[in-house]
Amino acid sequence: MKTLVTGGAGFIGTNLIKRLLKDGHSVVSLDNYSTGKKENHQKGCNYWTYDLTDKYCPVLEVDEYEVIFHLAALPRIQPSFDNPKSTFNSNVISTLTILERARRTMTPVVYAGSSSVHGNKYANPYTCTKWLGEEVCNMYSNVYELPVTICRFYNVYGHHQASDGAYCNVLGIFERQFKNGEPLTITGDGEQRRDFTNVEDIVDGLIRVSHRTTLNKYVGESFEFGNGKNYSINELVEGFGKEYPKEYIPKWEGEVRESLCVDKKARRELGWKPTRDIIEFIRENYII
Repeated sequence: MKTLVTGGAGFIGTNLIKRLLKDGHSVVSLDNYSTGKKENHQKGCNYWTYDLTDKYCPVLEVDEYEVIFHLAALPRIQPSFDNPKSTFNSNVISTLTILERARRTMTPVVYAGSSSVHGNKYANPYTCTKWLGEEVCNMYSNVYELPVTICRFYNVYGHHQASDGAYCNVLGIFERQFKNGEPLTITGDGEQRRDFTNVEDIVDGLIRVSHRTTLNKYVGESFEFGNGKNYSINELVEGFGKEYPKEYIPKWEGEVRESLCVDKKARRELGWKPTRDIIEFIRENYII
């Protein structure tokens, strides 16, 4: 199967490409490297540097694909406050570009959504643009019957996650601080809870969705990929050792107090089941 992965040099994209190549698929990656890294390149994947907000890309115009995984986006809530226009272009305009390309050949699209849309959609530019991306997907599904499936992720962590820069997740921040012997910084009171989901489980869900979408041409469906269990940030810090130094800093604006995946549709219809726990991941990868 020939697949296109947008954002293929990023965190989730890299893990997805590794799985696709392992399964014997032909893979093309598009990435503008705003957050992706060339050190994430995998042997056997054809990488193209391209910004989906530009007008023309030969890879989109010439090649045929059996499925498109649209993961490209500017992630994270906090950086979006300072860059709303860039966030809109990367998360909405790029989605429109991919869907319009897919419409010409009726290529199935798997769209990377975000669990943040369950909160206040207008709390920050990131959440708003991910929700708008979903709305564009739904429009193309309804008007053009394009097979698009939305996959909402819950607080993804794991190998190849960023550990520096504005776009790293909370575990990436803790990873850097722990390796540097620095205190772990906790925003607010640390009692905010998150449903942390390992990237390998996310990839398994994406693969299952792609099989369903390409074989059966399902249109306009969505799936939730979350562990179904959440931890407070304080509990996460304790995973590094109860005596390890920590520091409380002001809370971040625009963040939800709690995330928890309660939707079981992915388990019921796809046979998907998360297999990894973030506290175990911390102990296995940082402590031992």
